Amino acid sequence: MIIDPLNITQSEVYKILSGSVIPRPIGWVSTISENGVPNLAPFSFFNVVGEDPPHVMFSTVRPGNSNKDTLNNVLTTKQFVVNMATEDLAEAVNNSSATLPPDVNEFDYAGVTQAHCSKVKAPRVLESPISFECELVHHYSLEDHKHGGATIMIGRVVMFHIDESVMLDNYKINQEIYRPIARLAGSNYAKLGEIFSIKRPQ
Repeated sequence: MIIDPLNITQSEVYKILSGSVIPRPIGWVSTISENGVPNLAPFSFFNVVGEDPPHVMFSTVRPGNSNKDTLNNVLTTKQFVVNMATEDLAEAVNNSSATLPPDVNEFDYAGVTQAHCSKVKAPRVLESPISFECELVHHYSLEDHKHGGATIMIGRVVMFHIDESVMLDNYKINQEIYRPIARLAGSNYAKLGEIFSIKRPQ
């Protein structure tokens, strides 16, 4: 099949992309509003950008040409925290995806604990074994959209928070204890499952 994205609906485009690009890591992003209200939401359009210096990115859709609370908060404060999603936190991650008024604290709604950060004002999720404090360095909104598009945000990681239980020697992460979850299509998520290794050619 050859499908021109201009000839199908936005929903159909989304189904193809979200069902094809799998598994996707989940960036559980916490922010704070200019009025001091914490916000917490998961984003599966998320990944690492580079390590020299360390940067991560995530993007958020703009349904109905309106910004989500996360986007408003990041654009206002220029800061955010990425908390990594794990098997133990799957229910809380899902709960924090609910559409709630801006004055509602999603930490409370999801049943997780706010913890102070070192360099940014937004709180991190205490229960998450890995969190990245980030400062916004760049954002870009997709052009030629019909329904609001999406905005990509790139943040420089200015502080790592890593639970000692998931850290091995030489700064490697213990995957068996970490147990991250990934996003698939629809309501489906994935665990790591079977892991195999292939050495790169010399």
